[in-house]
Amino acid sequence: MRSTPLRWLLLSTLWAACTLQDKSHHTWQVYGGSKENIHYSSLTALDTSNVSLLKVAWAYHTGDAKEMTQMQVNPIVVDDRLYGVSAGLKLFAVDAATGKEMWVFDPHTRPSNTCRGVAFYDNGSSDQRLFYTVGARLYCINAATGRPITTFADSGFVDLHRDMGWNMDGMYITSTTPGIIYKDLIIIGTRVSEEAGGAPGYIRAYDVHSGRRKWIFHTIPQPGEPGYESWQDTAAWRHTGGANAWAGFSLDEQNGVVYAPIGSASYDFYGGKRKGNNLFANCVLALDAATGKRIWHYQTVHHDVWDRDLPTAPMLLTVKKEGKPIDAVVQVTKTGFIFLLDKKTGLPLYPVTETPVPGDTALPGELLSPTQPVPTFFAPFVRQSLEEQDLNHLVSDASYADIRARLASYKKGHLFMPPSRQGTVIFPGFDGGSEWGGPAADPATGILYVNANEMPWVLTMVDADAKPVAGKETQLQAGKRLYTAHCMVCHGPERKGGGNFPSLLDIHQRYDEKGFTQLVDAGRRMMPAFKQLDSSEKHALATFILDLKTQQQSTFVAVQKKSDPYVDLPYRATGYNKFLTKEGYPAVSPPWGTLSAIDLNTGKLLWKDTLGDYPELKARGIHSGTENYGGPVVTAGGLLFIAATADSKFRAFNKRTGQLLWETTLPACGFATPAVYEVKGKQYVVISCGGGKLGKPSGDTYLAFSL
Repeated sequence: MRSTPLRWLLLSTLWAACTLQDKSHHTWQVYGGSKENIHYSSLTALDTSNVSLLKVAWAYHTGDAKEMTQMQVNPIVVDDRLYGVSAGLKLFAVDAATGKEMWVFDPHTRPSNTCRGVAFYDNGSSDQRLFYTVGARLYCINAATGRPITTFADSGFVDLHRDMGWNMDGMYITSTTPGIIYKDLIIIGTRVSEEAGGAPGYIRAYDVHSGRRKWIFHTIPQPGEPGYESWQDTAAWRHTGGANAWAGFSLDEQNGVVYAPIGSASYDFYGGKRKGNNLFANCVLALDAATGKRIWHYQTVHHDVWDRDLPTAPMLLTVKKEGKPIDAVVQVTKTGFIFLLDKKTGLPLYPVTETPVPGDTALPGELLSPTQPVPTFFAPFVRQSLEEQDLNHLVSDASYADIRARLASYKKGHLFMPPSRQGTVIFPGFDGGSEWGGPAADPATGILYVNANEMPWVLTMVDADAKPVAGKETQLQAGKRLYTAHCMVCHGPERKGGGNFPSLLDIHQRYDEKGFTQLVDAGRRMMPAFKQLDSSEKHALATFILDLKTQQQSTFVAVQKKSDPYVDLPYRATGYNKFLTKEGYPAVSPPWGTLSAIDLNTGKLLWKDTLGDYPELKARGIHSGTENYGGPVVTAGGLLFIAATADSKFRAFNKRTGQLLWETTLPACGFATPAVYEVKGKQYVVISCGGGKLGKPSGDTYLAFSL
């Protein structure tokens, strides 16, 4: 059939529109691929027909991996340079086509955080800057030379303890996820301690040139600010921490709106000193990027006592409702919910019901929310309750009987079952559902791709130790009390560790008291600094943890401190404890890791696959899945790339069908999100292989693949 001029005009218009859309996602200059945070690349040189031919193009070794270091970095690529962060938190630039090192910036400071990426600023001429965080320092680095820009703030860095409104010295404040650039501003969130007495997670914006703070948003509202009324105790804002944007941001650059996922208020597991809904904790928050003024908020959990902070920045995407395009904000959660909100108003596009939840807490002083918001349009993308029929049948009869008996002793049966002394099952888990890697989305189809964990944990509360009588405690007794108050939540009551937190049973083989004290003072990676402890308390803690027997029976002489009822809570959690079989497998039946494709236009699940393997189970023909950290990337070439799993694999799937098309074994687990980019017409995909989580060996390799 002959083509009419009108038909050619329509085809040309469509082609031009596609080309413009493709160009907007042609680079990887932003953490997550773009400021919409959709993990999408419009490059098509790699596709379903040739991905099986992928080979290693280059490898870059940072050379500074140590025991339990991690590299969770999603690198960025600008022109022909790739910028990343090493296991030891050194910033580096390499040739994106060859991996050849161009420069390295060494902050010469002990790592006290995990860094997931960097932010890039370009004024359109010769001023290109990189921003990344080491400890409490937000550095500004010349992208061409790797040297600090000394005219920025304090000789090249901002101390994140400053500009908060009152003295935060000694508190744990850092930033794991990079900030986001809006015009001449770097907007930054923080990671703070999740214990009582931690710092608040205020959002700040700094001038990229001077380092001066331009605005601050109080995520825990102060008197006279919107949201203050959601806290029953009118003084709680002076004492409560958390409510922090640790998972980064997305940005509507055209309209000047920044979107933030806000974490839980602290203390995570007991809210008797922060009664009320606790705005703006657990909210999707829309702010004017130029001024920090609130535009709207939407809360996904009221009065959180389950550590259900929003784990990843929301995605900005156009979806269809009843055939009409709507600009939306897409927020996934640890519980497997998808909240689909109108980008302008924050209102749900489909009904979200305030659903009655259990409120019979056994912890006096607690006051739980009677309802929680539950989306109705999307089915949860993970299981949300653990019953006897869901238990792991792959283990021996004796092991199964053990987990069955333990399950019967716990509180269970509801996603919002209150914390308890007997133990409450948290499922799909503290790291369940979607995690900090976040999902990917295809803007051409409105399809969401999300990887998830299904690991049961058990939250057990205990009464806090009573205050000691002066002169009546030994060093050992004081050390145990201080351990319970400050360390048990991560390392467990028996110091065996749990989740991603290491055992302390052999720490005396690696540290003497001086080194231990330095560790407590400075913190390290996921461990915050404990500068609030005085020297006598640090010594007592050392006598217990390092088992200094010759000093344990001497009298502990305490420095008199004023009691703080907001810090001296009546209950503590015994740690982040996975519910495992005797063999070390999750107590729930597989799958333990999944990958799903969900149509945001219709709410339908298009496909779902198990993600990852345990080698010994795979040998028995069991495709179990594993816990996974780091997100996917989807491409216009029909591919979905993801590493993330505990089996050290890097995989490519057909995004339309979920079929596995390619996989390779990495030198260490790729607990990170890959980046897809092009140099001189050649397409690459790169992944940082840092390991270090889930008991896996640490690595130091960035590995790039191409045809």
